[in-house]
Amino acid sequence: MTKLRVGLLFGGCSGEHEVSIVSAGAIARGLGEASNAAKYDVVPFYIQKNGGWQSGQAAEAVLNSGAPPTTEDPINRWQFPAETSTIDVWFPVLHGPNGEDGTIQGLLQLMQVPYVGSGVLASSAGMDKIAMKTLFAAAGLPQVKYAAVTRAEIWSDPCVYTKLCDRLEADLGYPCFVKPANLGSSVGISKVRTRAELEVALDNAASYDRRIIVEAGVVAREVECAVLGNDQPQASVIGEITFDSDFYDYETKYTAGLAGLFIPAQLPADIQQTIQERAIQAFQAVDGAGLSRVDFFYVEQTGEVLINEINTLPGFTATSMYPELWAASGIPFPDLVDRLIQLALESYQAQQAAKTSAA
Repeated sequence: MTKLRVGLLFGGCSGEHEVSIVSAGAIARGLGEASNAAKYDVVPFYIQKNGGWQSGQAAEAVLNSGAPPTTEDPINRWQFPAETSTIDVWFPVLHGPNGEDGTIQGLLQLMQVPYVGSGVLASSAGMDKIAMKTLFAAAGLPQVKYAAVTRAEIWSDPCVYTKLCDRLEADLGYPCFVKPANLGSSVGISKVRTRAELEVALDNAASYDRRIIVEAGVVAREVECAVLGNDQPQASVIGEITFDSDFYDYETKYTAGLAGLFIPAQLPADIQQTIQERAIQAFQAVDGAGLSRVDFFYVEQTGEVLINEINTLPGFTATSMYPELWAASGIPFPDLVDRLIQLALESYQAQQAAKTSAA
């Protein structure tokens, strides 16, 4: 049997560069397991922080070390390694901007090759928290109260800025969370309890993004559900995250021992079913494909299940919830990465068939 050449694409230009390398290492090991090794040849492609692509020994060295090199080669933005033309299916493992926001998906779409994960629409909507919440609202999914804010409003004259803060305090109250709309993994997020903290948080978020979202705080358990599939997606068991920090920030998320993952979460059966159903609804609302992790707030006092966000390219590190949820659902890591590749091929074949029918 001829092996498929899998282009493992990792690194990238976002603040989650290092996490991407660790995720890619785990995926490479999963694809190297006995059953997968007979089907796939893994070809690593490392994208430097400056945007340059590397392949061959340079990419292998980064993948094996689990960390970026101390120096980077000069960049030629429009020259890709020759090996790119030999790839049968791509496995992008690029977290954050320029990786899971539809940009790399658009490039792979133009290449007209299969790739793992969601397409341009779901990826961009899943990254932009304002667009995401708009789609969730249209799908009837309950959410916390929120307000969309622009950098222009924050960095405007004092009169406009004062009215903005007044409105946020009146509509959302304290505590609330201030987030850049287009950054992943809790980067640039602040929890605020006073007017002074709100002003600092707005200014900080505006330094990251021109679109900002402010969400009302809620006392709730944080639970997550993994989704796998294309047109007929499946939901995993539910997992719960616990932590001692003020909120689930970047350091807590990616530092071993700072957060606890409880799988399966101890929840009433009807709540579990509601979360699973809504996870699939969210996946379909953004037109997801392949994989996603959907995060929720469970308010025990009222029994409410509120959707927080969808992550269309979740982490695959040792502390990542997505592969752990599927392992607990009966799909071990090697089978999971194999299934994701098969879903990518299935999606591509469906696209090609649609083009043929339309011709």
